[in-house]
Amino acid sequence: MAPPPLKQLTTLCSSKPSPVTTLLFFIIICVLGFYTFHSSSSSSFSVTSSLRNSVRYRQFLLSSASNYTVASYLRSLTLHPHLAGTEPSSETVRYVESHFRDLGFETHSIRYDALLSYPKYASLTARLPNGSVVQIPLSENVEGVVKPYHAYSPSGTAYGVAVFVNYGRDEDYRALAAMGVTVAGCIAVARKGEFPRGVVVAKAEANGVKGVLLYADSDGYRQGFERGTVMRGIGDPLSPGWAAIDGAERLNLNDSEVLRKFPKIPSMPLSAEAAEIILSSLDTASVPPEWRDTTIKLGTAAVGPGGPTYLNFTYQGERKIATIHNVLAVIKGLEEPDRFVIMGNHRDAWSFGAVDPNSGTAALLDIARRFALLRKLGWSPRRTLLLCSWDAEEFGMIGSTEWVEQNIVNLGTKAVAYLNVDCAVQGPGFFSGATPQLDDLLHEVTAQVEDPDVKGATVYDTWTATNGIANIERLGALNSDFAAFVQHAGVPSIDVYYGRDFPVYHTAFDTYDWMASYGDPLFHRHAAVGSIWGLLALRLADDLILPFSYVSYANQLQAYRDILNDILDGSVSLQPLSTSIHEFKSAAEEIENEAKRLREQETFTAVALFQTRALNDRLMLAERGFLDVDGLRGRTWFKHLVYGPSSDYESALAYFPGIADAISESTKMNQSEGQGVIQHEIWRVVRAITRAAAALKGELS
Repeated sequence: MAPPPLKQLTTLCSSKPSPVTTLLFFIIICVLGFYTFHSSSSSSFSVTSSLRNSVRYRQFLLSSASNYTVASYLRSLTLHPHLAGTEPSSETVRYVESHFRDLGFETHSIRYDALLSYPKYASLTARLPNGSVVQIPLSENVEGVVKPYHAYSPSGTAYGVAVFVNYGRDEDYRALAAMGVTVAGCIAVARKGEFPRGVVVAKAEANGVKGVLLYADSDGYRQGFERGTVMRGIGDPLSPGWAAIDGAERLNLNDSEVLRKFPKIPSMPLSAEAAEIILSSLDTASVPPEWRDTTIKLGTAAVGPGGPTYLNFTYQGERKIATIHNVLAVIKGLEEPDRFVIMGNHRDAWSFGAVDPNSGTAALLDIARRFALLRKLGWSPRRTLLLCSWDAEEFGMIGSTEWVEQNIVNLGTKAVAYLNVDCAVQGPGFFSGATPQLDDLLHEVTAQVEDPDVKGATVYDTWTATNGIANIERLGALNSDFAAFVQHAGVPSIDVYYGRDFPVYHTAFDTYDWMASYGDPLFHRHAAVGSIWGLLALRLADDLILPFSYVSYANQLQAYRDILNDILDGSVSLQPLSTSIHEFKSAAEEIENEAKRLREQETFTAVALFQTRALNDRLMLAERGFLDVDGLRGRTWFKHLVYGPSSDYESALAYFPGIADAISESTKMNQSEGQGVIQHEIWRVVRAITRAAAALKGELS
């Protein structure tokens, strides 16, 4: 039975096309098709004519948005849970593949055999201070949804005293020690914070904890369990650095490189309701006041030992090779088929996945529909477009990482940009992340899309309304499929979405009904994300000169240098870094002026087109300069020296991961040795920035 919101959608603008609208679309197709045919027969290339066509295509892309169709796609995608490596997941593979094929796109799927992790059994009992024994519930009891678990957690049994460790940060363990609480041998109960769950478990392990129970604060859906992975790193654990294709080398499960990716102590998610059973029995009178800022009722009479409450926790899981599939649709470029603009979203979900990730999948399917309409107008992209549906992202961005590793050489020489959408809609408010040369493009595109929540405003208007600037995050985290593209392959990337958080994240309640009731009842935000995503792709695929601005990148690097200077307070020299950034900015300004001169030309000769191609290659390849062949120390897979995860998640630096690691390591060394380690990492960044500047210049020394 179709949910009520679909009936409402048919009466709204940008809803299911009426016969009159369909007729108008047909007339537009005929007129623009005639115009395109005659303009393309001209013997000279006219920039004005090309621009006129591009504008028409972008306008048509916006006008063909349909919240009705994107809602219907989401409904179909979320009829059943579809965890990666399972048969229901195969059904979504077939659904996406048939959608692309029915639209007339060249479509194929790519199979990988990766190590995934599934639960077999779990139990948790608590013996409370009053002597009573309580069986703690470990399931939402929703049919077809995998039982709550942490992927790649080791099997095991842990028995010990419960201790509340707040967010499980180093500062939280220091606070516990100051209160006289010994955590070694205990079972930690932690609440979700900014750290990845794998880091929370690793810090607990380092402090001698036997097992970890992790819950998410929630005012609603207190019965929901937040599933997730605790693996360190991304990609198939058995094929680090190469693709897990049929017949490929695979490391042994007992290989040291494999084992260090997994924690040594078991962990489990808890619902807020289950966590409260435990925490309300503890004496938390002496905890810091900020620890009480939780939706859970804490005991009034320790944080841990003192009650005490004893926990008996058992988890049994299995790690096994499972088959996953990426699905790709190809729209071949007409003039530059060997240059690729890649759009990606992952398809797999812990449960029904209405928000995560299939709000993004539905938007991708709708963009494909809009592109198919554009092709009927006579449009073909200048550069090749790839529409990618990744698998097994929830286990550690496995599908996208394996594909990047498989295609690393061609991506290095031919990939223009990667455009990622994970959860298209989580709630209100537009958010984005990008490598800095794409900042200006994001501003321009969002200024062309109507805001779905504020009448008469654009997305850019409301995005910048709070503080007058558009806050663009950077892509150094390991939380979506852009990670391999940026941090391993050095491909300029963008990530866009609506809504910061949502209460049913990774739970059995991430359903179509939740989306239709709370997340985006009229599906206007879905349509807006699709429009932004599609316009970004059109600009990158069709603009004669790539819309990159490395001046923005230079300004960002200078801001990073200033913050680093404050942190180091003169203990090491930053002069080489300042010099390299100045050199980079000069190269950025020079290529920007060169691009401006080319854009001002009315017609392009063969020589001018060749010059444009060469300039575009310099713009495209500059990001690769930030890669270092040796990678980060101790984590060589991560090649990018500006954006990547620091091994110290409490570092004050969210960039220059090698420098951040060196600063953290220096605290365990004498002053001279520590300064030497930091200075070396600064020099590595200097060399990376110099390489990027050389790529922009395009000349040999």
